[in-house]
Amino acid sequence: MLSDIEIAMQNKMAPIVEIAKKIGIAEDELDLYGKYKAKLTMKTLRKLQKKAEEPSNRGKLILVTAITPTPAGEGKSTVSIGLADGLSRIGKKVVAALREPSLGPCFGVKGGACGGGYAQIVPMEDINLHFTGDIHAITAANNLIAALIDNHIQQGNELNIDPRTISWKRCVDLNDRALRNIMIGLGGTANGVPREDHFQISVASEIMAMICLSRSIADLKERLSRIVIGQNYEKKNVTFGQLKCVGAVAALLKDAIRPNLVQTLEKTPVFVHGGPFANIAHGCNSINATFCALATGDYVVTEAGFASDLGAEKFFDIKCRVAGLKPSAVVLVATIRALKMHGGVAKNELASPDLTALEKGFENLKAHVKNMKQYGVPVIIAVNRFVSDSMEETELLMKLCSELGVKAVLCEGWEKGGVGAEKLAEAVVKLCDEEKSDFHCLYEDELPLKEKIEKVAKCVYSASDVEFSSVALRKLKQYTENGYGKLPVCIAKTQNSISHDPKVIGAPSGYSFPVRDVQLCAGSGFVVVLAGDIMTMPGLPKLPAALNIDVDDDGIISGLF
Repeated sequence: MLSDIEIAMQNKMAPIVEIAKKIGIAEDELDLYGKYKAKLTMKTLRKLQKKAEEPSNRGKLILVTAITPTPAGEGKSTVSIGLADGLSRIGKKVVAALREPSLGPCFGVKGGACGGGYAQIVPMEDINLHFTGDIHAITAANNLIAALIDNHIQQGNELNIDPRTISWKRCVDLNDRALRNIMIGLGGTANGVPREDHFQISVASEIMAMICLSRSIADLKERLSRIVIGQNYEKKNVTFGQLKCVGAVAALLKDAIRPNLVQTLEKTPVFVHGGPFANIAHGCNSINATFCALATGDYVVTEAGFASDLGAEKFFDIKCRVAGLKPSAVVLVATIRALKMHGGVAKNELASPDLTALEKGFENLKAHVKNMKQYGVPVIIAVNRFVSDSMEETELLMKLCSELGVKAVLCEGWEKGGVGAEKLAEAVVKLCDEEKSDFHCLYEDELPLKEKIEKVAKCVYSASDVEFSSVALRKLKQYTENGYGKLPVCIAKTQNSISHDPKVIGAPSGYSFPVRDVQLCAGSGFVVVLAGDIMTMPGLPKLPAALNIDVDDDGIISGLF
């Protein structure tokens, strides 16, 4: 059996200019990054944005989300790519819009984000590594802000910034737990003011969120200027705009704001742009990429990170709110293997049929269906098939879905590519045609921040109440008094459970959801809520994926997945 990277390398890619022509984009509307990758020019981006501003010009937007992740795998990106190819095979003009992978998971535990098997985007190795340099630009911009803050304090501190209140963190696009808490400015007066500092992974940076939510450089500069970097000794907020260096940071990001165009193995156009994690950020590709896809395709397949309680909730309550998007359908990805794990089966026993565990684990799928129905969007279940799935298990899952009132369709995109996703594609088209979406956000802007958090915790996480730390309550009160009370909330919690506790599988309910801290992201325009033990800088596992990655003298990479 070929590995993902071997399948990708055997594929003969089409020149990216030919892919662009499929959706009405000419060669002179692209900035080429070699033969198979390109960025849209700023002029083209503006043209497509203008077209997408009129809802009648937009394609149907299909969100792919999933059940709670397990070590057994769910394959959300694989299903997204397979579905896009399946829609193309049944004659639909389709464009996909996905996130860029982060180097942290690529060398850590999760792997890349290019799909798998015969449902991949290519050039897979480029996309999973440096791609067009977007995340490197975000890292540099983030750290330039950090350097400018510390230099301002060193050079006289005209703004009277209290170093103890600085909230802006440095970042790096790798999993490096040793950088979570550090001391800087040591070694004497020439080396800066000593203080505690912190690193986060680049995809958790507010700069990443701003790139994904900004529509223009002017919009980006406005957001950069609003960043709250700390407080002065009078306890007044200090913004980055007060340092008068917004233009320099924006200059580093002038290309990163433009969407990237690549292709699937079957030559379906894909915009890949932006990569915030859904467990610690808002988990969606850029608004610009989505608008470009909506302006060029009749059907747009996009995905949000992790499960519906994380990525989908933030897609709806943050991205759709900001961009005015109205999704036509939700595809909820599930696997029999993962549902059996939610039913208590160990990973090494998943190959054996277990109908009892499957039925027990189905409660997790039911919880995610309930989550999606709250938003008024039609739902269909994609059962991502594994070769170990028995006929009895498959029939039981289909029966349980039918009794729930939701259609389930087998998807074999990993094994067969677009052919294996044709039935899912046909079902999605029928769903969009026959069931009207009545999309609405979970809460209104005017709802107080504390009540927004409670609404998400109770309605999406099935908690009975929310336990706020005194620190969180004080900050929420302060944010409201400072005019940030209408912002949406971005809850950072574990991806391994609907609850805050990664050890609680299945469909937990009736528990107390703990909020230990909150952080204002005034530039990106939301309040981050830290729940449980969530970290914004992941660590590497005992056996990181880096152990298997290599490159030969011809530059051919192996072991990447």
